[in-house]
Amino acid sequence: MSTQASSIEELVRQLAARLTEKGWMLATAESCTGGMIAAACTDLAGSSQWFERGFVTYSNEAKTEMLGVPAELIAKHGAVSEEVVRAMAEGAIRHSRAQVSIAVTGVAGPSGGSVEKPVGTVWVGWAVHNTIHSQLLRLSGSRSSIRLATTRRSVEHLLTAIIPPAPHCAQCN
Repeated sequence: MSTQASSIEELVRQLAARLTEKGWMLATAESCTGGMIAAACTDLAGSSQWFERGFVTYSNEAKTEMLGVPAELIAKHGAVSEEVVRAMAEGAIRHSRAQVSIAVTGVAGPSGGSVEKPVGTVWVGWAVHNTIHSQLLRLSGSRSSIRLATTRRSVEHLLTAIIPPAPHCAQCN
């Protein structure tokens, strides 16, 4: 097992513990990872306790039909955009019974990039507490390494979003 894969497995274990503790379910909406995030989650035994469903929406039509992403939004901003990944994260919540979601869309390569959106351009979105967050990733490497890095980073972002901040300690300052 690669170091990247083992770190994803450990992150998923941490995510599972947090979601189980809160009684929350996760839905994924994936384009460039093609279901890798959902696979990483369901590789963990007992994931049915916290993983609700995954949407693999590789085509623009699938994003519209399965997640409710407006076709006009895709036409205006492109499938690989902050606006679309945020709509994907929202759509995953709206079309599931989950309380949190992860969404990804990007250019994994080796072709398909442009000057504005080169290979390795990935948008990650995650929804927690009816709040949608997003971040642009600029990744490099092979198609496989970009997809693995996207999987790892998306789980990291969601995990960070659901871990409450440490209580303020007046004596610590």
